[in-house]
Order: sequence, then structure tokens, then C-alpha cells
Amino acid sequence: MTHILITRPEGKGAALAEQLEQAGYQASLFPVLNINYLTPSSTQLSPLINADKIIFISQDAVKALAQLKPDINIKAQFYAVGQQTADTIYELFGVRAATPKQFDSEGILALKSLAQVDGSNIVLVKGHGGRPDIAKVLKERGAFLNNCVVYEREPVPDLTNDWTDHWKSSNVHGIVITSNAAVDAMFTPLAAQQLQWLQQCHFYVASERIAAYLQQQHVSLANIHIAAGASDNAMFTCINQQGSSMSEQPKSITTENTTSTASSSTSVKNEPASVKNKPANDKQKVSKVASLALLISLVVASGVGYEFYQKLNAGKAQNTIVNELSEQNKLLQQELAALKSSQMSLQQALFNSEEKVSEALTQSTLENQQALKAALQKAQQQGSSLNPQEVTSLQRMAEFKLWAEKDYQGASAVLKRLDGLLSEYPGTIEVRQAIMQDIQTLDSLKPVATEAIYLQLNSVINRIDELVFNAVNLPEETLVIDEHALSEDINDWQQNISNSWNKIVDSFITIRRHEGIAIEPLLTDQERNLINQRIKLNIAQAQDALLSKQASIYFSALNEAKRLISEYFKQDDDATKSVLNTLSKLEKEQLNFSQEVTLQSTQTVKEWVQ
Repeated sequence: MTHILITRPEGKGAALAEQLEQAGYQASLFPVLNINYLTPSSTQLSPLINADKIIFISQDAVKALAQLKPDINIKAQFYAVGQQTADTIYELFGVRAATPKQFDSEGILALKSLAQVDGSNIVLVKGHGGRPDIAKVLKERGAFLNNCVVYEREPVPDLTNDWTDHWKSSNVHGIVITSNAAVDAMFTPLAAQQLQWLQQCHFYVASERIAAYLQQQHVSLANIHIAAGASDNAMFTCINQQGSSMSEQPKSITTENTTSTASSSTSVKNEPASVKNKPANDKQKVSKVASLALLISLVVASGVGYEFYQKLNAGKAQNTIVNELSEQNKLLQQELAALKSSQMSLQQALFNSEEKVSEALTQSTLENQQALKAALQKAQQQGSSLNPQEVTSLQRMAEFKLWAEKDYQGASAVLKRLDGLLSEYPGTIEVRQAIMQDIQTLDSLKPVATEAIYLQLNSVINRIDELVFNAVNLPEETLVIDEHALSEDINDWQQNISNSWNKIVDSFITIRRHEGIAIEPLLTDQERNLINQRIKLNIAQAQDALLSKQASIYFSALNEAKRLISEYFKQDDDATKSVLNTLSKLEKEQLNFSQEVTLQSTQTVKEWVQ
């Protein structure tokens, strides 16, 4: 029984093993690679939103991306390197994918819908490493290509050098390989003696590329069998065809043995004839008894000869039956080969029909894209092309508005102008995303309402003269007759002393203190006017500090103005309450003139220009 070793990653070889065992083979699963799913960043996944075409390299690429549940443009044209990958795309995304006739990178690049991709946004969903042919050729054709790496292949960590001895003792005849990475995982860790045994095995590979890579490991081309693809059916067909061709040799050996048996039977038949002729020569010399004995001998010899003749005829009949069975076996093998060829033709016809259906479904989309592309090219020819210097200039203007002038709204307006400019050109998705993040950040910042605060301070200045002082008015000086005038007569010295004392006493103010009662101050009109002017000066100073963006001076001036109003004016008066209330609200304003903001688009624009 032929023993086949399947090296596909875990979970992928069970169906093929079941097919082989039903056909009479012995199949063993021995994965040499592990598939690890990765988690790309949101920036790496963002091109899927606006993609025109999405190419999946393998089933693992489809499954890994589906687990991430990204925002993806379902209306984009999907492509799959193989039929199983296309089936997985339909199962997980509900979209029919185009597949090539040849299941490899060359087959994908040969599709007509990928021949003209100038200006198209294409996302290549793949594993880490791999062949760069698809990305390189599509970039040369003018496409904007983004790689989305969603998985990686690693050799099985517990793969040891003694596994070859185990499979050698198990009489492994053939090995199934579907990737170059599996070749490296198997051949790299082996010693020379183990390599010698492995190189004598038969290998069933998924493509000519893998076959060429195996030849680099000194495997004979006669031991390499190339399937029509990596699918289970393609691999089974390749193994079964090879097994049928090897089973024809023992039958020819059987035929030769039968022929030799027949020839030996023929030689036995001729022997009785010589015995029969011998008594005839001495017939006249014997007696009657001898004649009778001779006659009996002749009868016996005839019976023995007849028996030999019958056996010879039976051997010839058996040989004829064997030959007929051999001919029927050959006919059955020819019919089986014809059926296999017909099956391959049907599979190829199926692939061709799917390609035609896919092309028919995408024809209208391609025509619309070509029309839009022509309109865009026409508009670009009429107008000026995108100038990197203009992009850099707008970005620097936004930075100046932000850092030098602290004008957040102005910086946001400049970035919106830059985004509108870039939206007219393809290949600027990453730059526009960074710009939109900066615009959202700037719009979320609340600017200081300088004009509104300034006008409120101005209204406070106009109301200062309406405030009522909490003080007593001093009477104005009047011309009065001095009753305490001194006499020039020396005899009136006593009266003069009394008058001088009374005059000194009259020049003092008598203040009576009452417990628990506030005594109102005495202010002249000039002093009241000076207090009003001082309050107005503090408020004007707050206005200047607001315009010059000096928050500390602004709050200090307002605090001094409140203190003067609270000290010299009636607190129960409505005008005083209104002014103090306004000043309290103005003190609570958040005058954050220097907020720290970093533009993410600065570095992105620099990288794009380079």
C-alpha cells in the first residue's frame, strides 16, 4: 500500500487524506508549518475602505482578514489566486472573486481586468514575506498599491531531525508540498544522510515554482509531480495518476510467467509421440503375448497422451483467458485515463466559465471606472497638476497659524483647504486621514471669546458713574465771621487765650464710636471722582491685558476693581450688584491662550512629498 505524507498546515489536509484512504492509499498528516494571524494597525487597514481592487493571496489571508472585521469596500473587485481561496471569499464576505487559469502570481497578473490599473487603488492581502512579483508588476502598471499583511508562516517548533527516520521506517513513498516555506521547513534542519533519503522520495507539488525550488534541493525532476493546483482534488488527481502508472508493471510479469508455463506444457505433449513410435519398429519380432502387451501399452499410452492433450488444451484456454483479462484491464485503464482527462477538461472548463462570469460581472464597473478616469485626466489636463510645493506651503501656513498666531480656527481652515486640494488626486488617502484628525482636534478647541469679554468690560466702565457711594459728603467751606478773633489789647490777654483754645478745638472732628455700627467715611467730590477713575483704569487695564493675551494681568486688574467697588459703594444697591456679578463672571473665563497642539499631518506630508 502506497504511503503518502501530507505536510499542509494543521486543519488543511484532512479532506485529502480521506480521499486517498478511500482510493486505497495510506495517508498520514504531518504539518511542518504553523499559521499565525497578525493584527495590523488601523492605518494599514484603512485603504480597504476606498479600494478599487482587493487581491487575496491564500485562504489564510481571507480568514485572517475576516477575523479582524475591518471596514471594507464590498463593491470593489475581489481577486483570488486559487479556487479554494475564491470559495472562502464568498463564504466569509459574500462576494464572487475572479480567479486565474493558472493558480499562481503569473496567472493573477495575466487577467485582463488587471492589465490596465493606472490610478487604481489596489490592496494586496497577504502573509509576511512571500513573492513580490504581484506588487512590483502592479506598481509598474501605475496602480496605487497597499500591502495588508495579516498572517505569517513559521516552522513547527517541535520539528526534530529524527522525523525522517520515523517516516523511513513507515515506508513513506510520497510527500505533498504546497509552498516553498514547507520545503525550507523540511530540508533545512536535516543532516546529509537524512537528506539523501528525503531526496529519493516522490513529491507532489502545487505549482511549477515549487517544483523548481525542490530541484534546488537536489531532488530529481523524475521524482517531482506537478498538480493542477493546491486544491484537494488537484492533488488527489496527481497522486492517483502516478499510482496507476506504477501499477501496470506487475501485470506484464504475470503474462510472461503464463507464457513460460504454456511453452513447458507444449514440450510435455511431444513426449508421448516418441514413445508411441518405438513399438512399431519391432512389431514382427515379438510374440502374440508381446503383441497383446504392446497393444495394452499402446492403449495406456494413448490414454496418457490424451490426458496430456486435455491438460495442454486447458492450459491454452487458461492462457487465453488471462490474455483476455489483460486486454480488458488495458482497456479499462485507457477508459480511466480518458475519464481523468475528461475530468481535467471539465475542471478547466469550469475555471474558464468562472473567469468569463467574473469578467462579465465586472465589465460595467470597468467601463464606469474608465469613464471616470478619462474625465479625471481631462480635468487634470485643463487645470494644473498637483504641486508638492503647494501642499507643503499650505501645511506650513497651518503650522504658522497654530504656533505663531495661536489661531486654531485659522489653522483648521487652512487644513480644510489642503484636504480639498488632495481629494482631487488619488494616492493621498494616508495624508488626508492625518489631516482630518488634525482638523477634528483643532475644531474641538474652544477659542477665547476676546471680543465678547472686551465688550462686557466696556459696559462695566460705562456703569461705574452710576454706582452709589457708601460715604458722607463733606460740606463746602463758607465765609463766616470769626467769633474767636484775638484782641490787640494787652489787657484782653485772658480772653485771647480762651479764644485761641476754642479755635484749636473747633479744628478737630469729633467721632463717636458705637459698638456694632459701621460709620460711613467722609469723602469729598474730588475723592469720589478719583475712586471712579481708578476703577475705570483697572478695567481698562484688564481690556489691554485681554488683547495682548496676558492672563495674569487681566485677572489682577479685575480683582482690584472688585475690591474698590466692594469697599466704597453700597452693596445692596442694584447697580453695584449688577457690576460685581459681571466682574465675577469675567473672572471665571478660561483664558488659555497657549494650548499645546501637535499636528500629525506635518510628518505625513513630509513623507508623502519625499
